[in-house]
Amino acid sequence: MTKIDTSRPEHVLPTPSHTVGPFYGFALPFRGGEDIAPRGHPDTVTLHGHVYDGEGGGLPDALVELWGPDTRGVLPTTDGSMRRDPATGGHLGRNGVEFTGFGRVQTDADGHWYARTLRPGARGRSAPYVSVCVFARGLLVHLFTRIYLPGDEAALAADPLLSRLDTGRRDTLIARDEGNGTYRFDIRLQGEGETVFLEFQ
Repeated sequence: MTKIDTSRPEHVLPTPSHTVGPFYGFALPFRGGEDIAPRGHPDTVTLHGHVYDGEGGGLPDALVELWGPDTRGVLPTTDGSMRRDPATGGHLGRNGVEFTGFGRVQTDADGHWYARTLRPGARGRSAPYVSVCVFARGLLVHLFTRIYLPGDEAALAADPLLSRLDTGRRDTLIARDEGNGTYRFDIRLQGEGETVFLEFQ
């Protein structure tokens, strides 16, 4: 074992820097986070995709948060995503009836995520969209983006955000329709096809 004389400043070595966290999978995910819409609701859609790093590899330790309005474009105020039992303090989860509009999903070993929610209604001048927040290793600050669903080209063309982007960048915000109410939306943190991220001030 090498001993270092710390009384002499020239002998003190700097501590190597490295990332030790955050460990998103430890405390942030919650049971049923992917089931945003009540089971069996006729307007349920499934959103899924991968979170990719700059080299195209899937991130197995990312979190995707989703917020969306109901089918009328109304933002819900229902508690339920992380309800607690007042007697035991245990996790109750959603009540299975009301739409909460919020979900949190951890990616799997391949970086894949999915969630079931209601097809969002339009709000204001915007085309219908679901808000997304991404947490992942290597990010000092979480990232915000949107998922627009295809189908209403006039609404997409008139959307204040989408209309400001060129076609290639715009397409990173529009999910791909896979049929039967299923839409694919991959999130690319950087590199070719990088997703458009939003900055709120």
